Amino acid sequence: MPVLSTPDYCPPLLFRGSNFATLYPSLFRTTPNHSVPARERIETPDGDYLDIDRHSNGTLRSKRLAIISHGLEGNARKKYTLGMANMALSLGFDAVCWDQRGAGKKPNRKLRSYHSGETTDLHTVITHCLKSGYAEVALIGFSMGGNQILKYLGEDPKRVPQQVKTAVTFSVPCDLSATERVIALPSRHIYFQYFMKGLREKVRSKAEIFPGKVNASDLKKVRNLRDFDDMFTAPNNGFRDADDYYTKSSSLQFLPRIAIPTLLIQAQNDPFLAAECFPITEAQDNQNMYLEMPKYGGHVGFHLPGRENIYWSEKRAAQFLKTSLC
Repeated sequence: MPVLSTPDYCPPLLFRGSNFATLYPSLFRTTPNHSVPARERIETPDGDYLDIDRHSNGTLRSKRLAIISHGLEGNARKKYTLGMANMALSLGFDAVCWDQRGAGKKPNRKLRSYHSGETTDLHTVITHCLKSGYAEVALIGFSMGGNQILKYLGEDPKRVPQQVKTAVTFSVPCDLSATERVIALPSRHIYFQYFMKGLREKVRSKAEIFPGKVNASDLKKVRNLRDFDDMFTAPNNGFRDADDYYTKSSSLQFLPRIAIPTLLIQAQNDPFLAAECFPITEAQDNQNMYLEMPKYGGHVGFHLPGRENIYWSEKRAAQFLKTSLC
């Protein structure tokens, strides 16, 4: 599928800067209006658990469901996940937002945790939700959650349930090693510190639960995300080291095998993404892979002015779902 033409998304001048576009939603966006979701706990095959939020569209149970995956250090009730859930509800879908393993308020039971290449937990959420009788499922993911979705769809297409019909992903670090190099730049230090605040807390909690397996004092040695992944993410999740983790978990290599209509939106001014994260060739060679590169948007930004508190990313996802599920 040829790369889609550059969309006409052009926010107010202030939001055209990459850092402002990225930081504003987290700091200043009003939390989207939403009814209290029904929280449900899923037991995983390995004896851990996942928490999901079910958002109902308010009518008889829909036959369509959107499953929404958050990014690094996110959770099911972030503003961007709630905004996307509202979008799904407006189309007549139900929506499920989920806390990835260890992303909730309490530590998960096992040593392993969420990471960019984790797809078994996504599959667990999908298969659990399908027990409710949904005929069509759309997967929507942001950043790390988007990488997981793209990897899931391409690593073993036969494993993907037939009810999963389409996917939309935003701001995806398709090449994890290249992304880490960008975030390690001095100009991106604010983002590294943001991520590390929560990651440090998670390591300290794990060290209390698994003494001898997790050493929180090693946090003093962490100078960048590669250090963190080398010392904690990789060994706790079955990888040899950070390079092994990045190589096996980057979704870029799996894009050619995606077999359902899938939209990947990467802002040209995303402060996290290296050139390797704009998979033009892969999109051109796969009729199911749609790549769209708006000039603005930052990382999981895409602000739109107006009292509706609806972001461009939500409107664009709605358009794609209408087209792919006609």
